[in-house]
Parts: sequence; structure tokens; C-alpha cells
Amino acid sequence: MPTPQPEDVDSEVPELGEIVTTTGDVDVVEEETHFTSASEHVLIREIMVCNRDLEKIKENINDVQQKMKNIDDVLGSI
Repeated sequence: MPTPQPEDVDSEVPELGEIVTTTGDVDVVEEETHFTSASEHVLIREIMVCNRDLEKIKENINDVQQKMKNIDDVLGSI
């Protein structure tokens, strides 16, 4: 059974309203628009920034959880 292939990047995207970037910028686009190589690269960069930020948040959560465990261990030994 053949694997379905993703649509061509340059295909039309119906009813796309707005794209909000990580900087809070809003790009309003036409209902039917074409993705270009440039817009594709902008979106990929935005995704990469979001992924990096998410990784930092995960690291911070892990650090806080470890500190809480250490505090709990100290308080438990008192």
C-alpha cells in the first residue's frame, strides 16, 4: 500500500486567517494564498524558536522539581 505524500508546499491554503509570531506580530493573509519559499523559511524559524523556548521551559521545570525534591529530602530528615 503506497504511503500518502504531503501536499506540495506551493499549493493553495484555503481560509487561512492570520499568523501570530513569537514576537507578537500578526501577519494577515488572504483567504487563498500560496506558500513561498520565503514564507516557509519564516515559519520554520518561528517553529525553531518555539521549540528552543519549550526546551528551556522543560529544563527550568526539571530544575525546580529537583530543588523541591532536595528541600523535601532535607525537611524529611529533620
